[in-house]
Amino acid sequence: MTTIICLTILAYCIMGKDIRSLLEKLKETDWRGKFDDLYRKLQPYALKTGRVAAKPLLQFYYVMVDEKTGTLDKVLIYAAIFYTISPVSVIPSAVYQLLGVLDEGAAVLYVYKKIKEKITPEINAKVENTLDEWFGAEYEIVKN
Repeated sequence: MTTIICLTILAYCIMGKDIRSLLEKLKETDWRGKFDDLYRKLQPYALKTGRVAAKPLLQFYYVMVDEKTGTLDKVLIYAAIFYTISPVSVIPSAVYQLLGVLDEGAAVLYVYKKIKEKITPEINAKVENTLDEWFGAEYEIVKN
């Protein structure tokens, strides 16, 4: 039920609707369990889609588990990650190809705009370490 409420809050935020009553329903949520479950689902998705596609979702994840992140941001991030890695979609990409990826893209872009200032160098370091663990350190950044 928590996941459905989170997805509804994300949709309502994108549409500019009032979310206070929905947010109230999440007061007693055990976020730690939700975060751990989501992390376990991230790696198989990442290995299927690639390092570049996984990076923003990992950035979201590490912002979400940060103690300084507020409840609404946690909800939005959780919903965006879940919606992206879930096989269920409002616009199925198997049927509508490119159009089918746009709903996930809209969710990710909306949340990214909301939380981008919370993606610190420390979070980016965690993301790169996780990506190196999952994909190997084959991508070396060349600095001029």
